[in-house]
Amino acid sequence: MRAFMVSATRLQLVLAAAVAALASSSQLLLLAAAVGQIGLPLCRTVCGDVSVPYPFGITPECSLPGFNLTCDTSSTPARLSLGGDGTLQVTDISLDNATVRVHGPAIDIGIPRTIFPDGGNGTWGGQAWGLSDGGTYILSAADNEFIISGCNLFVELLVTGEDWVTSSCGTVCGSGTGTSPNPDRPVRTSRRGCNKCSGIGCCQTPITKAATSYDVRLVFLNNKAMRLAPPFPSSFSILIAEEGWFDRNSGFNLTAVPAAERSTAVPAVLAWAIRSSVLQGPNKTLDGNATCPSDIVDSTACHSRYSSCTSIHPSDNTVRGYTCKCWDGYQGNPYLPDGCQDINECEFSDKCYGICENVPGNFTCKCQQGTSGDPRRKNGCLPLSSQASHAVLCFIIGLGIGSGTGLLFLVFGGTFLLRTVKVRRNKRQRQIFFKQNRGQLLQKLLCQRADIAERMIITLEELEKATNNFDKARKLGVGGHGTVYKGILSSLHVVAIKKSKIMIQREIDEFINEVAILSQVNHRNIVKLHGCCLETQVPLLVYEFISNGTLYDHLHVKALISLSWRVRLRIAVEIARALTYLHSFVSMPIIHRDIKSPNILLDDNFIVKLSDFGASRYIPVDLSGLDTVVQGTLGYLDPMYHSTGHLTEKSDVYSFGVLLIELLTRKKPVSYRSAHGYSLPTHFVTLISEGKLFDILDPQVTKEGDGEVVDVALLAAICVKMNGEDRPTMRKVEMALEGIHASKEYVSSSGTDDESENWIQINDATVGETAIEDACWDE
Repeated sequence: MRAFMVSATRLQLVLAAAVAALASSSQLLLLAAAVGQIGLPLCRTVCGDVSVPYPFGITPECSLPGFNLTCDTSSTPARLSLGGDGTLQVTDISLDNATVRVHGPAIDIGIPRTIFPDGGNGTWGGQAWGLSDGGTYILSAADNEFIISGCNLFVELLVTGEDWVTSSCGTVCGSGTGTSPNPDRPVRTSRRGCNKCSGIGCCQTPITKAATSYDVRLVFLNNKAMRLAPPFPSSFSILIAEEGWFDRNSGFNLTAVPAAERSTAVPAVLAWAIRSSVLQGPNKTLDGNATCPSDIVDSTACHSRYSSCTSIHPSDNTVRGYTCKCWDGYQGNPYLPDGCQDINECEFSDKCYGICENVPGNFTCKCQQGTSGDPRRKNGCLPLSSQASHAVLCFIIGLGIGSGTGLLFLVFGGTFLLRTVKVRRNKRQRQIFFKQNRGQLLQKLLCQRADIAERMIITLEELEKATNNFDKARKLGVGGHGTVYKGILSSLHVVAIKKSKIMIQREIDEFINEVAILSQVNHRNIVKLHGCCLETQVPLLVYEFISNGTLYDHLHVKALISLSWRVRLRIAVEIARALTYLHSFVSMPIIHRDIKSPNILLDDNFIVKLSDFGASRYIPVDLSGLDTVVQGTLGYLDPMYHSTGHLTEKSDVYSFGVLLIELLTRKKPVSYRSAHGYSLPTHFVTLISEGKLFDILDPQVTKEGDGEVVDVALLAAICVKMNGEDRPTMRKVEMALEGIHASKEYVSSSGTDDESENWIQINDATVGETAIEDACWDE
């Protein structure tokens, strides 16, 4: 026993001497590669069931600065955490994707202890979680989503320290929504293969900006039925989770999770990079350790000569710095010398069915001696004797019919030659149009998102096949900005193809910017832009196909009964959501400039799809408006914009107000004139001020509606004020409509006297114009 202890002591001394001899980082890295490890020598690379590859490490001397993780061996199995107070448990590390999967808690909302609380606030992330500005990690916006599970909630997500809302979501429950008020059983809306929560019992929305910490603002929707039994923290869940996780856990309820597991119940994905400012420019790539930045002492982070380092730019919503990756044909750890090892493709049975020879980064494949053909295809190599017999037979047959085909060749040869010349001329013409329409500029604008660039550029040949050469039978209609055709792409997507009117040259650049921005707009109530074709004299836009016509078609029917009031109110709410998104939640605000019922598409479920962005313009965030040539549709057009040419967000608010009046009255704003020659908005506001609102309302709305009809009418009157500064923002209009819609669904169904008192002031149809402002808007 003593001899064994002496031997162990000697072994420890030998190991200590080895470590001292390999004190420099370069020597440690070389030794790690030599023994085929994923981390540095004498360093633990496993914690529990999680592998910890370099540059990560469990101790500071085993990792690059900022990549040190904590392994708690007191738990079973051992628990790997990010740092800070250990809130985030690390469950997976990916060198290829430069991500770390973590498990953490749901967002804790602090709610005031009052009888009827209005809402509460919470936070996610921060320095205590090991996430700090200037640090190694940041939440990956592309791999996560914002989730709400519960009833009658409206939640906003903000980057800590900023007032800009990055995401928002709302939920409702109860009769009329297709679900019970039970928050433990959220309802999902499945449509066209999409299984996402759309606001009934739960809500999912993308996170538009990556950050290290977020603030969360919760508001309980202001309706009496809900406030009689205010919700408690256990009745809802607010999460930031890995995209797709909630889809697989539709019945997730925080209260059902054991208390010991709640702190790690929700998975999320963090992005990481080696922080550096040496590699300038987005997605700049350099090969090998000789060209990568030397940010580490006497070293570079990319050590393998078969690797590349790629810069990560802040515009990508990630950590600024760079990451390393092995070349194609190699695999391993690019952060270690010789860590990227050649892949022996010959070991894969489906790579080569002939003679396979592995070469660095690739392989060769050829048929065996005496055979020829395609060795990469099964049974692709055939004996030469069989091929020779086949060739002789073909020669004899060809010789027999050669004299007959000779004459045919002369006849069809000339035709083929003429067709070839015509095809080449058309191809050259398409290239000219492509350059003229700034096709190269569009490719440059989309280069940061390769997935968008691939689907955005659509060839003319593809669209000609989709529309049977723009057959008249495929024509859907003619609008103010072009003709629309129905087509079916090779991917089997049914699309609407808009052939724009001829543009003057100075508008081409604005068209390209519009396509580049709209390609990144993602909202359920805005028609999706699939791509564009620039190979024609006038550009072609390709949108998703909406089969149920327009709001104008359904509203202005000859029958006495049109869309129900309930459907009209929901349509108004969805249009307001789309406009609020365009005004407030995109990187550069978009003014639609042509809001009208013919531009509101409806799908089979009467879900709104806002369309026709041909007149849209972009307002820089540092400007309140833009001077443009007046464009729009008379009847919906903002009179202040019409007289001054100064376009602002309030111009869309006016057009939306006219649309609300159209929904209430079923009268056409373009052609309507009162007995005194008033336009529809002017006549509508005049009747409200005179206490005669019901003289102009659609009888169906009067019959089906309740007090909320007056609320919507008063809101519409405020939206169409002559002075743009007196109009509310679309954000405020949306919130007001959300409250009115919620009250329609839940408060009016109760029918109690107390609930009616809450609306007595706003529902008084005899109020004047001054009282309209006081009743509807409390700023």
